[in-house]
Formats: sequence, structure tokens, C-alpha cells
Amino acid sequence: MPGQRKRKRQQQSPAPGTEAGHWSVLFETQDESEWHAHLCRLRSGPQRIDWALTRVDTFCGRLAQPTTYRLSLFVPDRGQPRP
Repeated sequence: MPGQRKRKRQQQSPAPGTEAGHWSVLFETQDESEWHAHLCRLRSGPQRIDWALTRVDTFCGRLAQPTTYRLSLFVPDRGQPRP
């Protein structure tokens, strides 16, 4: 499948320049227009987010489950000793 190697490599390293952490879900919806509106608000709003630390997931739906859009932000663990 095209792009599978790149996808696996991206999933193995959580975010560039970070050691350990977790992905925190910022926004999730099944409505595509709501998804686009939320992204536009984030881009033009007063609060800025670091887009290098974000992940966009699109879970493709079928008849039983609709397509889901999710925006996640990588949150580094603080206070943890480095391995």
C-alpha cells in the first residue's frame, strides 16, 4: 500500500525533538463542515498552536460508522527522567 512505510515511521516517533509524552485530543467530530470551521478558527484565532506538534487523524467510515475527524496535540511528559 503506498505511503505505509512513511506512516509506520511517523507513528514510531511521536514528535520531532521530544523524548516522551502522549497525544491529547483537542477536537473530534463526525461533521466535515464543523471540522473545517474549527481548523479555520484555530488558524485565524488569537491563540496559536504549534502545528509541528499536532496530528490529524481521519478515521474512514463505512455504512455502519461515519467518518470521524480528530485533531491531537503532542504533550511532552515533564518531570520524567530521561532514559
